[in-house]
Amino acid sequence: MSSPEAANIPTITVVGAGLAGSEAALAAASLGVRVRLYEMRPTRMTPAHRSGNFAELVCSNSLGGEGEMQSKGMLQAELRSVGGQIVGAADASRLPAGNALAVERDEFSGRVTDLVRQHPLIEVLGEEVTAVPEGITVIASGPLTSDALAADVARLTGSERLSFYDAAAPVIAAESINFEVAWKAGRYDQSADYINCPFTKDEYLTFFGALEQARAHTPHDWEKLEFFDGCMPIEEIARRGVDTPRFGPMSPKGLDDPRTGRWPYAVAQLRQEDREGRMWSLVGFQTGLKWGDQKTVVNLIPGLENAEIVRYGVMHRNTYLNAPQVLESSLQLRADPTKLVAGVLAGTEGYLESAATGWLAGINAARLALGQRALTPPAESMLGGLTRYLASANPKGFQPMNVNWALVPELPLPEGKRKWGKREKRPFMFRRGLDAFMQWAAEEAGLSVTPPPVPHADAEAAPELQAVTR
Repeated sequence: MSSPEAANIPTITVVGAGLAGSEAALAAASLGVRVRLYEMRPTRMTPAHRSGNFAELVCSNSLGGEGEMQSKGMLQAELRSVGGQIVGAADASRLPAGNALAVERDEFSGRVTDLVRQHPLIEVLGEEVTAVPEGITVIASGPLTSDALAADVARLTGSERLSFYDAAAPVIAAESINFEVAWKAGRYDQSADYINCPFTKDEYLTFFGALEQARAHTPHDWEKLEFFDGCMPIEEIARRGVDTPRFGPMSPKGLDDPRTGRWPYAVAQLRQEDREGRMWSLVGFQTGLKWGDQKTVVNLIPGLENAEIVRYGVMHRNTYLNAPQVLESSLQLRADPTKLVAGVLAGTEGYLESAATGWLAGINAARLALGQRALTPPAESMLGGLTRYLASANPKGFQPMNVNWALVPELPLPEGKRKWGKREKRPFMFRRGLDAFMQWAAEEAGLSVTPPPVPHADAEAAPELQAVTR
């Protein structure tokens, strides 16, 4: 672009090319502004990443449940309606996972990397950023923000920097799984997208005892570990009681063991990791155990007695701001509205939430560069509910937040109705929120909107939906 017109195109900066930063860069560029995107990898790697690709998934390979019953499904639909690139790459890279949006992680990050690098308005700079850049900037440096940049963000905001600890689960080679014990099925006759390893009571108690005795790989400088509940290591779950794992990630509900025709005492599930189905990750088994102890514990899972672990679980520190103290619902910093924060650093938890806040921060950064005001999606939408929560939550003891139905306004009862049933209510809330989001995107943000396909739940009384969402 060497024309005089090109020289007048405004430019913004994005720091970090994870899910939030990549989405922010692509969203801003879609509005016609130039983007300088800084990413330090692979020149400087982090403890959790394996490659220099953008939007690399370091924990689970799932972006959450789909459909009208799921809060993440609603956020996915909102992003699809405005052409969100992260969810688009996820759709193109999906793997079988029942009602969840799971992806082949290398294919997914490769797609996002190509989208970013091939965009004519995005310039990628392979440098570490140690101070907040001048001008309109989206800070999306992620959960492993470098100490220097985190300190400068803390200086700018006048707020303390907080940390919590995150973990990834072991990944197992499919050829090493014993299918004389394990079997493929989904809960309650859903599609058979998971491998299930059943425990008897004695097998479970033996496994639990080994888990209690296993040693954590804890660096000496971690004085106090604070975990986010959504990614709690299995060994931390076990510390809460012997039955806690089997009422949590090891619940047998809805899984009939074909050998007995009954639910087992407990179940360990595995979810497909790659396109060919050669690698499977243990669901809910995030861990920070020493690798030798991980192998001992995994081999005590029925069906995994000879399991080959192709990637061990790891634990790492995540960094985030106390969002209610420093952020507006538009994701602008109160101390400097030309700076926006997205992703885990902004106080979100989850891949999808990072991408969604990245999209909003990118749109708002572009709007500021074009002389327009920053916007916040409507409260009825899942993205609007999330960013409003970040700006208004109790700052005392603040922890990162996943999307959930409590973030959006309650649904009013039609006249003569005493209460909603959950399976009846959530599809209504979904459609109310999606409609509000699309109307906002088209009329206030001036964006092109396409209603996304949505799997329908078995809700009743469509006329009532019109009555409560008008």
